[in-house]
Amino acid sequence: QGQLVDSVGASVQAGGSLRLSCAASGYIPSRYCMGRFRQAPGLDREGVAVLWPLTGNTLYANSVKGRFTISQDNADNIVYLQMNSLNPDDSAMYYCAANFNSDSCGLAPRLDIYNNWGQGTQVTVSS
Repeated sequence: QGQLVDSVGASVQAGGSLRLSCAASGYIPSRYCMGRFRQAPGLDREGVAVLWPLTGNTLYANSVKGRFTISQDNADNIVYLQMNSLNPDDSAMYYCAANFNSDSCGLAPRLDIYNNWGQGTQVTVSS
């Protein structure tokens, strides 16, 4: 089954942009879905965006809609999260996760759905 590797995070100033990537390797089925999650200290992990690579459909949390874009590079099995207009509330550990068993995904970080997780990457936004 596929494995996921998160890109290295970074520190940016408020209003800046950052692009995260998540590379999938190993066996990747044609029908799967991938989510992006984040977790700030003391808070629950929350869903940020979901991508269905086969169809290109996407889903976003209200807090990032219009600022974040999730996209794919099918040739290299890489999923990107472009983050614009960042603010300090976006500071968190960001994770990519995939459901390689089906295309049933959502914004809830359910371990029974997302059975593959990247190692996470820290994003810090300073004011």
